[in-house]
Amino acid sequence: MRCYHRAFLPCMVSTLLSLMYVFSQVASTLEDRDLKAPGKPGGHSHDTGHLLRRTPGSAGLRDRDRGLGRCKKLPVSYWEPHWSLPAGVCGVNCLLESSIRKRSGSELEERGSGSSHLAVVACGPRLEETLAMLKSAVLLSHKSLHFYVFAEDDLHEHFRNALDSWPRTIQTKFNYTIYPITFPAENAKEWKKLFKPCASQRLFLPLILKEVDSLLYVDTDIIFLQPVEEIWALLSQFNSSHIAAMAPEHEEPRIGWYNRFARHPYYGKTGINSGVMLMNMTRLREKSFKNDMTPVALKWEEILMPLLQKYKLNITWGDQDLLNIIFHHNPESLYVFPCQWNYRPDHCIYGSNCQQADQEGVFILHGNRGVYHDDKQPAFRAVYEAIRQYTFGENMETSLLQPLEASLRSTTHTYCGRSAHLFTKSLKRSVTSVRREAERRP
Repeated sequence: MRCYHRAFLPCMVSTLLSLMYVFSQVASTLEDRDLKAPGKPGGHSHDTGHLLRRTPGSAGLRDRDRGLGRCKKLPVSYWEPHWSLPAGVCGVNCLLESSIRKRSGSELEERGSGSSHLAVVACGPRLEETLAMLKSAVLLSHKSLHFYVFAEDDLHEHFRNALDSWPRTIQTKFNYTIYPITFPAENAKEWKKLFKPCASQRLFLPLILKEVDSLLYVDTDIIFLQPVEEIWALLSQFNSSHIAAMAPEHEEPRIGWYNRFARHPYYGKTGINSGVMLMNMTRLREKSFKNDMTPVALKWEEILMPLLQKYKLNITWGDQDLLNIIFHHNPESLYVFPCQWNYRPDHCIYGSNCQQADQEGVFILHGNRGVYHDDKQPAFRAVYEAIRQYTFGENMETSLLQPLEASLRSTTHTYCGRSAHLFTKSLKRSVTSVRREAERRP
């Protein structure tokens, strides 16, 4: 009998503890559901959490307009360790004053469901540069766009004011959502200062935008010379293993950086440049990555921090170096697109070395190293200034192309200036296409 009691008591204790755990989980689930899904009139619940991820920002605005108030604002980068923003934090689940509030959904839907999703990260004095990039995307694209703007808190209102001031005819071509800069709580300051302020935010986009299937990330110093849907179409060229697409860092190994100076693994012969990065984020979230830290393949959220800890003393270009390391060990997962999709001063500073651009023109201009704001590469600066100064609604051939060509003629004393015809080759086609589309409209 004593043996029976000794066995019975632990079993009872274990059962009670199990029941308590189950009840706590049920209560937590109900609480989460209440937070995510405020009930609709008539007793029907509404999965706001899911909708907010599907169409960022819009449902949160509806909740705000119903009097639910602003969500909590965290001025300091913060992220819980389980890779999701805290429930009340502005970002995925209740931000923001998107331009979607000023136009009906049908205005965008009538342009078709083939929207392109474009993300950018802006910190510090990058407002004007980012707006020029977004402007170039809207000017030349035929299909609707959704912008995901990750920015420091003090830039949010500036972005909203600028984007909402664009003409109505332009606003019907895009939606936007503004997010705070967010990093994992652990080592948040280290991530934020890696290479350039906030640049490593791009590594966490698949974990923040969990309901976005595919995404084009670009640096702020990008100018589109082709419609965004043209690079978006490269997703259809992915094979079953591809999860991302980038351009090589260099075409000419003799001037390559990675193959001469890198102290860590890198992709291919000359590495890759992450300033223009096309991602199938569904595949990226699902993939397990081979690595040189453990024989076990790691998920995206599992590999980033260990990789930083191992290589932080050996990397120069921050998050781009981490991407090079990842795809060095998983080369089958990367689709490499030609240099004309990420054309930088390195492609012309010592003479033209991007053959695809020589043949078809530059599709995307990348003014890295601050060349839009100094006189080192006046041809790059001329393109940036032409886009920035162009006024919406004016004739693009007479108010954009012709002034740009005049400016480029004064840059032929530089190697890049001598290749400046490549900057306008694709742009001319894009402008002509936009004009013809406008002429076909009733």
